[in-house]
Amino acid sequence: MVHASYTAYPLIFVRPAGTSRGVLKQKPCWFIQITGEDGVSGLGEVSVIPNLSVEDPDEIEIRIDHICKLISIGEMDPKQPLPTLPGVQFALETAMLDLKQGGERLLFPSEFTKGSTGIRTNGLIWMGVREFMISQIREKMQLGFTVLKLKVGALDLQVELEVLKWIRSEFGTADLEIRLDANGAWEPGEAEGKMQKFARFGIHSIEQPIASGQAEAMAELCNNPVIPVALDEELIGITGQEAKRALLAQINPSYIILKPGLLGGFSMSGEWIRMAEELKIGWWITSALESSIGLNAIAQWTWQLGVSRPQGLGTGALYTNNIPSPLQMSGEQLWYRPEKGWDLSDIIIS
Repeated sequence: MVHASYTAYPLIFVRPAGTSRGVLKQKPCWFIQITGEDGVSGLGEVSVIPNLSVEDPDEIEIRIDHICKLISIGEMDPKQPLPTLPGVQFALETAMLDLKQGGERLLFPSEFTKGSTGIRTNGLIWMGVREFMISQIREKMQLGFTVLKLKVGALDLQVELEVLKWIRSEFGTADLEIRLDANGAWEPGEAEGKMQKFARFGIHSIEQPIASGQAEAMAELCNNPVIPVALDEELIGITGQEAKRALLAQINPSYIILKPGLLGGFSMSGEWIRMAEELKIGWWITSALESSIGLNAIAQWTWQLGVSRPQGLGTGALYTNNIPSPLQMSGEQLWYRPEKGWDLSDIIIS
């Protein structure tokens, strides 16, 4: 029998992170530790983004505490599905994989975890005043990024268009791929018109131009779109294979964006991938502002999928109190440097 415990560990942003949902200064986070009879422990991260995750951030710690107690007394299988708690399911799945592999945070041993190869990522540009966004873009380009992802929908439209105009005056489509993420900021009636304004800057794709839960309107945007549409928030909270397949078939997006930390872990994300490929829909993996514990698990899983398209995994430097780990960004690639080791002194539960 295994023992389960947890610790709360709020993540503090280096600088406030602006999105179309508002400004984040810190993010709720819990670590679940599963310990076997031999004393070996596996770690998993519950990642919650308020107003996006299925879980209620005001109640989730009570649920985590209850689940850990049930596991510890043998009344709950830590591998059982938790459709109403996908973040907790991700943490438990990660912890059990870690435990199985010896508790060294090597969930999917590979050339990536040996430090032999990295994962290409997109450079994330946070919202802010024009000068702040341009400074981020210059920094990412100097580091060698060839794909940038810009958050749009929170600033004045003209400011966002001016930033894109500046980008294209400096970097052509052959040198730089631009992905946009609207986080559902636009109304259905205005989305196509705004997408047409952005389209002249050679945009690769746009994530979630309208809010989730409007499948018919989203399907219209995906029918001969001026910019290829990617679903992100639309996938969160959808459970059951039939419901997932029906959603993808109805909307028929160009891409889907998979956040294992919000979708219920690797098993659920893999289910989405299989369905997308059957329907000829592209995909890539994105972290959901996890600490290095969650990011490490997602990156290892992503590499072994054989991806070639740049992924959305370079978020490890966002926090003042992130967990020291072997993860390291070098240029546009995320690397695992095994010689660096982990420092778990702040989160291990005795």
